Amino acid sequence: MTYAGNTLAAEAAGLAPPSQLPPSRLPLSALLALAVAGFITILTEALPAGLLPQIAAGLAVPEALAGQLVTLYAVGSLAAAIPLTLATRGLRRRPLLLAAIAGFAVANTVTALSGHYVLTLIARLLAGVAAGLLWALIAGYAARMVPEHLKGRAIALAMVGTPLALSLGVPAGTFLGALAGWRACFGLMTGMTLLLMLWVLRTVPDFPGQAADRRQPLLRVLALPGIRTVLLATLGFVLAHNILYTYIAPFLREAQLGDRVDLVLLVFGAASLLGIWITGVLIDRWLRQLMLASTLLFGLAVLALGLWSGRPAAVYAAIGLWGLAFGGSATLLQTALAKAAGEASDLAQSMLVTAWNLAIAGGGLLGGLLLEELGVTAFAPALLLLLGATWGLVWRARAAGFPPAGGEHRA
Repeated sequence: MTYAGNTLAAEAAGLAPPSQLPPSRLPLSALLALAVAGFITILTEALPAGLLPQIAAGLAVPEALAGQLVTLYAVGSLAAAIPLTLATRGLRRRPLLLAAIAGFAVANTVTALSGHYVLTLIARLLAGVAAGLLWALIAGYAARMVPEHLKGRAIALAMVGTPLALSLGVPAGTFLGALAGWRACFGLMTGMTLLLMLWVLRTVPDFPGQAADRRQPLLRVLALPGIRTVLLATLGFVLAHNILYTYIAPFLREAQLGDRVDLVLLVFGAASLLGIWITGVLIDRWLRQLMLASTLLFGLAVLALGLWSGRPAAVYAAIGLWGLAFGGSATLLQTALAKAAGEASDLAQSMLVTAWNLAIAGGGLLGGLLLEELGVTAFAPALLLLLGATWGLVWRARAAGFPPAGGEHRA
């Protein structure tokens, strides 16, 4: 068969044509473009929290209403991830990726220029919708660019933008906002987004969408071996993380470190970077062991915070362990899900986006209830229960979900 015939046959089957077969080594530039997309996504989501007083003054609303800019973003992600992924499975991948990135350019431009609160809320909702689609694409896109034995490392590199945004981007954006104003920060993100679109066009390969006869219904994908296990593990781990992360300030006040929140989060961010580096090096051989170790490390950190919260050195050490455990968790969970889902990876990833955002919302709600009713001393027992259940779930998932190396389920 001719090259053109091979190409048509491959695209009809929903596979990459011969010119786009995965390389034998990591396509660094393309994966870093995906990482920058993740960086912009997280920065767009989290930056309003660091600029809340300035945004409230600029839009002439109370800080409580300005805080809803974060809420609407999460609502957009939660509501859009699964429906948009289902609706776009047949579309070519690079134009779809560019459309999701363009959503941030539009939303951040409107946010930078708008003087109306409701219009700004609509822009934030659009940004959340773009984020829901983008997060559903990134892991599957990264995995599709490389051979099987490099999938975990590729996803780890594509996800490095997340800890970088949390540890460096948000503090830098907050500092810039104090100097140049919050609107300048969102304008700068628009400029970054436009440059990223050019980068994607130059370096990220295009792939066909999934052929109609190969698309599996949502419930059938959910029923694949290992999918529900990974989603439940995501809920447990991320819920525990967000209870502590959302209410870290009141926790630190009780530990007499209320004025060192910035330093504590810097320690967390630096340890997260180390965690994602370790994950990237080891994930393709030790995914199961890394997930078990991350959950155990997080549990030890929580135990130390519960027992020695009055000792600053112990608190900093525990925060470092927590960051180390959390840094690679998104990569571990996304890689496990991609392996379990096979060709249905994008749809499965949209379920993970939904589970992750439910855990974020649940962390704020459950953490708030614990804080109001029992105080921060209730955090450690509650988190240990969640992490213990998560560890047991991962431990039992040897057949599918978190199998030993070489035992991955083939969907």
